[in-house]
Amino acid sequence: MIRFMLCEDGKAESGGAELLEDWNDRTGGWLWIDLQDEPAASETRLLVGQLGLDEHAVIEAQRPRHPPGFEAYPDYIYLLTKPLTSDSEDLDFSTQQVALFAGPRLLVTRHNQYSRFINTLQQRFNEQGCTGESPLSVTAAITRRVADRYGKVLLDLEHRLDEVEDQLFESRGDRLMQELVGYNTALHKMRRILAYHTNAYQRLRDHFGASTTPYWRDEFDDIHASMERFHSLAELYQNVIGDLVEGYISLNAHNLNQIMKVLTIVTVIFVPLSLLVGIYGMNFENIPELRSPNGYFVLLGVMLGIASGLLYVFRRVRWL
Repeated sequence: MIRFMLCEDGKAESGGAELLEDWNDRTGGWLWIDLQDEPAASETRLLVGQLGLDEHAVIEAQRPRHPPGFEAYPDYIYLLTKPLTSDSEDLDFSTQQVALFAGPRLLVTRHNQYSRFINTLQQRFNEQGCTGESPLSVTAAITRRVADRYGKVLLDLEHRLDEVEDQLFESRGDRLMQELVGYNTALHKMRRILAYHTNAYQRLRDHFGASTTPYWRDEFDDIHASMERFHSLAELYQNVIGDLVEGYISLNAHNLNQIMKVLTIVTVIFVPLSLLVGIYGMNFENIPELRSPNGYFVLLGVMLGIASGLLYVFRRVRWL
């Protein structure tokens, strides 16, 4: 699907390919072309054949698993992003690929899946007009939205981690451990995506660093700072999760050691007692001690002495 929107004098006009011809004939206004799930051949004919965009950049934008990146060309910039899909609200997330080509009078957005934010922007332009808007303003709005969506997921995670930390050492359940391991895996994936975005946004900021328009320099610098902050936050949360997992494992290991210590004490005490019982429980006819009238009490005393002695030794070595 291809949607054309022509913005001029604060008014937005939506239509078909005829707006491209009108735009070519005019010297003012700017054109927004939004491509969603369009066949690659049709996209290439429009973007490369009619608009003259770089073929390598267009092919890169069409690759489904290409990492985010940025390139500057003489007449436009190219930015490839991986925003969260519209239904991704937590760490169980998925991404889609959105490519932007932005020049003084042209904006092209290309994506395979439905983008709620892009659709909302176009609806707003149709209803309220596009006064003060430009290809760069839309580019800035989309890039900021990408950063904010990741940031919201990370900030929501902070509250859940506080809850898990309290529950983890109270219940010590395997379900919480599985949840933490799942968070750790998702954060590793998100950190990789955010690292690509941070690098791309830095190059975008540096491109406008020498710009004579301070507004765009400051705007993209702020967007880059937000993405960099969220990347650091993802790393911090991953370290927190790692500490919780290690603490849980250490606590379980300590508890297991305590159990093994008790079992060892019981075993050490009962091994000599079992030996005595075994010896005097044998069915030989000639066991002299069995004929002693006090043999039973002597044996009980010896067994009690052995047990008491071992308990004393364990207390001295601080096992009890």
